[in-house]
Formats: sequence, structure tokens, C-alpha cells
Amino acid sequence: MTRSTTDEAAAPPLPSPKERRRLREAKSLSEDQVAAAVGVTRATVRSWETGRTSPRGRKRALYAKLIAPEPEAPPVPAAPPAPTTAPAPAAPAPAVPADPTAVPAAVPAAVPAAIVEAVPETPAVPPAEAADAETETDAEAEARTGATGERPFSPAEAFDELYARTAPGLVRQTYLLTGRRALARESVERAFELAWQRWPEVAVDRDPAGWVRAAAYEYAMSPWHRLRRTHRHPDAPPTEPGKRALFDALLDLPPAYRRTLLLYDGVGLDLPETAAETEASTPAAAGRLMTARAAVAERLPELTAAASPAEQSALLHDRLGGLARAEHVPVPQPARAVRTGSENKARLWTRAAVAGVALLIAVTGLTLHTAPTHYEPPISPAERVGGVPPRGGPQKLTAQDLKLQKSLSEQLAHGPERLVPRIP
Repeated sequence: MTRSTTDEAAAPPLPSPKERRRLREAKSLSEDQVAAAVGVTRATVRSWETGRTSPRGRKRALYAKLIAPEPEAPPVPAAPPAPTTAPAPAAPAPAVPADPTAVPAAVPAAVPAAIVEAVPETPAVPPAEAADAETETDAEAEARTGATGERPFSPAEAFDELYARTAPGLVRQTYLLTGRRALARESVERAFELAWQRWPEVAVDRDPAGWVRAAAYEYAMSPWHRLRRTHRHPDAPPTEPGKRALFDALLDLPPAYRRTLLLYDGVGLDLPETAAETEASTPAAAGRLMTARAAVAERLPELTAAASPAEQSALLHDRLGGLARAEHVPVPQPARAVRTGSENKARLWTRAAVAGVALLIAVTGLTLHTAPTHYEPPISPAERVGGVPPRGGPQKLTAQDLKLQKSLSEQLAHGPERLVPRIP
């Protein structure tokens, strides 16, 4: 057995990636502090907390010891309350569950656990602010879940929850995909309108956020947008040289390669999920990813200097997130406005379909009423025919014929060669 294997076996087991980040923030430690204490880079710590890689050997033991939770103090038996005093109110329970994989009660039942995960482009919340956001009073909890406990969320509330958690980050992702801010906002709003129209199907999907993301990407990458004057050219690139180089490198990639790179290194999907969303095989997605990374690394030297593919992926993840957060991407409309717009469009298309059917029925009835009941053959129009010989029969007499006729009529009939009829 090698030394690294022995150290890894002796080290305590590590919690899940989400729990690692929570424990680090609970101790008010930044990624740079953890990286300096363990002896790695900040990108490596980010890779450990996202689940892409795991520490090994001596670094695993140091990291586990560094983020290990503080030992709990032994419970102190509480003194019985005095008869004349009311019991003290219980301290508000933290909103974060003990199990890192459990879904908070504030999430609707129709929204799976994948929606509660933070969007990669969303900046990390400082530990002090996170602690304030994770606690709530009993009155707030009762107002959200009802006086009798948890209540089922309505479809509109579930949709609003999905929209609030995923729409801002999805607009930034679509901006990285297209380089157009207005088109990014339009694509996300159009995708959520489509999701609300098909909400019974989307609500029971394994990954509703992925369903909306795929719809937004498909709309944003449609080649028909080139015919629109407002979306014919991308927006102005960032002024910072590093972000400008990354922005130009992304837009120079083919759309399929750009989408693969964004899903894997930006969103954080694994290779099979990236291949499934891009409708490609896993080897094809891997080839697109390697080609896209090589093209981006030509303009970003720090990616080439990365020691391993995991560190390169983590560094590229940070650069993509920084580019998306640095740009002033428009904020999408409120969820209620999107739902209202979706319902209005659906109502408009329904009325248009009903009007089209009614017009078709009216035209058909008018045709049946005015159409003849029997067939009448048409009369052929007169035509001048040429090349036909003249009709036979008496012709016009010449002068000689008239003279002969006159002489014959004047001569008296005599002789046996003529018979003169007699009246009996």
C-alpha cells in the first residue's frame, strides 16, 4: 500500500461538496485562507466544493481537519421554570437542514431539489449575510407555511419560486452564449412563458431548471435572429483586456462548441448530462469540449498554465462567472408579468385559432350555397376556320350562262324530243 493510500484511509471521511462549503462559511473562512492553509490554489478549493475533484493524502487530512465542525458542548440541564413566569420562547431554528441533501420547506413540492442549488454565475454571499439570511422568526415561518404547518404550494407559487431562483443566473448564461443582452433577456422570458403554458409537464420533470435552460438556449441560438436588425450584431465587448479576450474567444467558437463549454465549465453539468442537453453522444461532447478549451486557452495564457484539467475547469468556471457578473445584464421581468404575458399569448393564439376555424366554416358554407347543383357544359365560342373548301351547289351564273338560259327559254318546244304536258 502506498503512502498516499495510507494517509487517505487514515483521514476522516469528507462531507458532501455542498456541506464542505457550508462548514467553511460557518467558520468564516474564505477560499484563499483555506487554500493557503492546505497549500493549494483557490481554484482547487473551488473544485473541491463543487464536487469536481476531492483532496487526497496529506491535503485531504488537512482540509478535513480545517473544515471539521466544532465539538458541541455537553447539554446543560435546564432548571424547571418558576410557576409564576412564562416559559421563554424557543430560539428560531436555522433554515438550513442538517442533511445537506434535504430540500428546505420553503421550496414548493412541485420543484425538485435541483432548483434550490445556487446558479454558478451568482456571486457567493458573505458568511455574515448568509447567517442572517438563513435564520427566520417563528412568525415568518408561520406566514410562509401556514398556521397549521406546511401547506401545498399552488402552481403559481411553484412557478414563481423556480423563476426567482433561476431566471437571473439564466439571463447571464444566455448572455455568455449569445453576446447580446436584450436577446438573453428575451430568450429567458420566452422560455418561462413556454414553461408556464406547459407547467403540468414541467412541474413533474426531473430537472425543471434544466428544461427551462434548454428552451432558453434553443431560442437564443436560433439562426432566424440574424434577420432582426437589433440582434444582427453582438453588443460591445467588455473594456477590460482579460474579459474582452474571453468574450471574443467565446463568440468565435461554433454555437455547439460554445454551448458545450458553457454547460460543462460554466453551469457545472457532467459530461453525460452535457451530451444529452446538446443532443450529442458523450464522445462527441468530449471532443467539442476539448476543442473549445484549446481555442479559449490560446487567448487566455493562464488556462494553459493550469496544472490539471480539474484546475483548468475551475479557473475557466471562475472566469466565466466573473465575465457574466461584470456586465450589466438586464434584469428579467417579475414572475407575475411573465405568467400574465404567457396567458395573454395563449389566449390570443386560442382566439386566432377559433377565428380561423370560423372563417373556414363560413367560406365553406358560402361555397356550397353558391355552387351549381348540376353540370352545364360550356358553349364553345365562335371561331374563324380557314382552309376549308367552298360548299358545293349552284354557283353564280356567268354572262354566257345567262345568255344561253335566255335563248333556251324563248324557243318553243316542238318535236318528239320534248313532251309538253297537257291539262286533262
